[in-house]
Amino acid sequence: MMISIPERPWAIDAGAVLERLDSTRNGLAADEARRRQETFGANELEDARGRSVVAVLLNQFRSPLIYILLVAGVVTLLLREYVDSAVIAVVLLINAVIGFTQEYRAEQSMAALRRLSRAHARVVRDGREREIDAAELVPGDVVLLEAGDRIPADARLLHEASFEVDESLLTGESTVVTKTVDPVPADAVLADRANSVFMGTTVTRGRARGTVVATGRATVLGNIAESVRQIGETQTPLQRRMGRFARIIGIAIGIACLIGFAFGLVAGEELGELVLSLVALAVAAIPKGLPI
Repeated sequence: MMISIPERPWAIDAGAVLERLDSTRNGLAADEARRRQETFGANELEDARGRSVVAVLLNQFRSPLIYILLVAGVVTLLLREYVDSAVIAVVLLINAVIGFTQEYRAEQSMAALRRLSRAHARVVRDGREREIDAAELVPGDVVLLEAGDRIPADARLLHEASFEVDESLLTGESTVVTKTVDPVPADAVLADRANSVFMGTTVTRGRARGTVVATGRATVLGNIAESVRQIGETQTPLQRRMGRFARIIGIAIGIACLIGFAFGLVAGEELGELVLSLVALAVAAIPKGLPI
């Protein structure tokens, strides 16, 4: 029988979910579980190596406006205008600290979500209860849950006894959720899917048995982790417009400095004073808050 992952398992009867997953209340055979893991992969969040602290820090200096400030800082330093150099350095430091803090927190959030996905699971395989690494879970597995367990995958409940779960990790709700096995409306939001449990949440009371409907990146927690991972890899329309704006300002400053340099030479200005004037022009023209 071909396995079919239900799109909205919370909206149909538990028996129908098992039928679509080609499973039973006694779980999968060990051989079948191995075959499914080859198809669906390990039940874990992508363990892509995050950027190093140095890489995150260096990324804060990738902007046309920052390049101009860096050049201006070097020029004033070479001319021994240390006060000007210090002011430019402070601007660069503030920008780097704010940007670094934001991106580093995103990297740490991703690592924390990966840690939440690591657990062990009690399953029914070949009709017998056994404990396995949660990474070995596959859709159709029947998992056994009790108070104190961290839920290892998204599952549709088959049976429950006074079963309550803390889902604050996903929903932000401060109260525990009482679970049931009855179907709920297809358009139910996450917090209202009372017959489903989700990876990373915690059982606070009771016992339950459920069939796995999503593993790894296909889980709700996996979708959140993927969204966090992509922070910094994608840009909003506002970020793209601001990037274009920064490039336009950078080009305009460059042209203005070249014109000013040419007129200064024609007028017979002393070279050192001319360079300092152009540096002042470049630094003054940059909106200091724009890179941040």
